[in-house]
Amino acid sequence: MENTRRSFIRNAAIGTLASLTLPEIASAAFAEAEGKKIRLDVNDVVLFQGDSITDAGRDKTKTIPNDIGCMGNGYALVAGSGLLVNYPDKKLQIYNKGVSGNKVYQLAARWDTDCLDLKPNVLSIFVGVNDFWHTMTAGYKGTIETYRTDYKKLLDRTKQALPDVKLIIGEPYAVNGVNRVTDIWYPKFYEFQAAAREIAEEYDTGFVPFQSVIDKAMKTAPGAYWTRDGVHPNMAGITLLAHAWLAAIK
Repeated sequence: MENTRRSFIRNAAIGTLASLTLPEIASAAFAEAEGKKIRLDVNDVVLFQGDSITDAGRDKTKTIPNDIGCMGNGYALVAGSGLLVNYPDKKLQIYNKGVSGNKVYQLAARWDTDCLDLKPNVLSIFVGVNDFWHTMTAGYKGTIETYRTDYKKLLDRTKQALPDVKLIIGEPYAVNGVNRVTDIWYPKFYEFQAAAREIAEEYDTGFVPFQSVIDKAMKTAPGAYWTRDGVHPNMAGITLLAHAWLAAIK
């Protein structure tokens, strides 16, 4: 298995990235990150949690598994659809409870209703951009330590209530030079990405290296092809993120 992983990384590096498909780009980034994969079981409840990238205009008035309106029009819909196509025998129930603008502490404020009550077997959390971005645009006073501490408390609370939950953490990403993202984001934003990776390692979760996937994809097309403002993905971007997320599933 390890030889196969190394061979894939070597071949991807040798080959021209522009010739790779989106699933191949996602798989190459995941292999380089040496992320843990999550195994699905029959009747698993899969929950996507996060901010606007996950929310993507979902219908918040309803909670229905495997429903297009309730999944929104972002990567969670594409990834969830991929799960249903790839694993029809698993009888999965897939939910999206992302909320636009959320930071970690805001996830925590709604966690009982929007997470624990659903009793997910697989929980994907993709949060962190706003924890940094809103310090520049919305007067938020949180720091990298706030992000790290709040995130760990949320995971501890989750594992206490759902000890067997299979966790997936998404890496916050941004595309410098596209609209709202400029050099002023850096190097501070890197700290939030590093914190997400460190937390995934500490809690032994699945990890989706979204920034690495975006960086590789930009070898095939510029950043504005994948995101409209440097953060929120467009049509191509949501499909890219979905393939990245699905690479963490086995």
